[in-house]
Amino acid sequence: MTFFKRAPLAAAALFIAATAAQAQPATYKVAYIDPLSGAFANVGELMLAHLRFAVDDLNAKGALPGGQKMQLLQFDSKLSAQESQSALQAAIDQGAQVIVTGGSGSSVVAALVQSVNRWNERNPGKELIVMNHSSIDPDLTGKNCSFWHFQTEANTAMKMKAIANYIKKTPDIKKIYLLNQDYAHGKQWASYGRQMVGAARPDIQFVGEQLHPIGRVKDFAPYVTNIKAAGADSVISGNWGQDMTLLLKAAGDAGLNLRYFNHSAGSVPGTVLAVSQAKIGQLTWVAEWHPGEADTPKVDALAKAYKAKMKQDFLAPRIEMTLRLLAAGVNKAGSTDSMKVAKAMEDMTFESVVGPVRMRGEDHQLLLPQVVNTIAPVDGKTVRVGWDGTNYGFRTDAVYTGNELAQGTECKMVRPAQ
Repeated sequence: MTFFKRAPLAAAALFIAATAAQAQPATYKVAYIDPLSGAFANVGELMLAHLRFAVDDLNAKGALPGGQKMQLLQFDSKLSAQESQSALQAAIDQGAQVIVTGGSGSSVVAALVQSVNRWNERNPGKELIVMNHSSIDPDLTGKNCSFWHFQTEANTAMKMKAIANYIKKTPDIKKIYLLNQDYAHGKQWASYGRQMVGAARPDIQFVGEQLHPIGRVKDFAPYVTNIKAAGADSVISGNWGQDMTLLLKAAGDAGLNLRYFNHSAGSVPGTVLAVSQAKIGQLTWVAEWHPGEADTPKVDALAKAYKAKMKQDFLAPRIEMTLRLLAAGVNKAGSTDSMKVAKAMEDMTFESVVGPVRMRGEDHQLLLPQVVNTIAPVDGKTVRVGWDGTNYGFRTDAVYTGNELAQGTECKMVRPAQ
């Protein structure tokens, strides 16, 4: 009889415990896959710090519905498509629902997107979303677009359009050399440069073109010699990380005063320092914001809070914005179900620190403003703040809205049936 009296009590206790467990907020797991070792580890660590800040802030503010918390998992891509595939499987095994990437290069991101497409086809109800904060190959939102991929950075064509518009109004640029990393994005930066700058300024001469291995050149002196021999006054280069800083050093050592036109190198640690040490040459790049930009109170406040917490400088609003867009999509969907979140983010307008941005539904390309700016000495007027411990900062040359730079797309989006 004792047994039968206690059994209902035990069952009730188990039921209450199970109910309590189910009531606990779920963890929304986001996996970061980007380089955390090797030549571009400093780039990956910078991006990771921006994402950590966003996660902490979102969780502190209860930004996800139902008391859910966002958890950031981290994996080293080692700048390799193969290593990224291993990282993807590890992320899946740990319950990730979202992959955040972009700093590994477009070829790696493209491989991740393809793998996610295959996973999602085979695992309905367990789909993954890819949030791409920095790989800007137009094919990712063009002919190779995916319903599961969202790009939160302006693509190569948008950035080159901004640069071409600026060069059109800069008559002292006459002879351009194309020097780029030998991978998909480097080749595209060169191609768009020749096409778009050539169309904007038919009088410009393209006097040479070279590709070099990504992350493996230790001395750019031979490339600088070729640039000098060609008589170039400017270089269109998609180089980033050490490939840009070493190029700047070699040109400075050779006494070659060049203008460089780039997509994002100015936001990478060490670039401003390299320009200041070279003392000659100007690097012009394109981003949604630059430190010291006038009339950006929301970004300034965010940058101040970031530095206070992370003990380092804030450089890229779009990276931490990526997770805020994701959180907005979750709230709009009222669920962390990947299918619902992806549909919610399509054509979603978001009030960001750099102004309103829109995730274009037809190809999942974010339309956000772009600022053409040049690394230059602080003068208290056009350059207000020094960076990287130097007296060099950023000068605003031109500002364009996302709509002004928007391009057509080859995307023929295939959406899931349900």
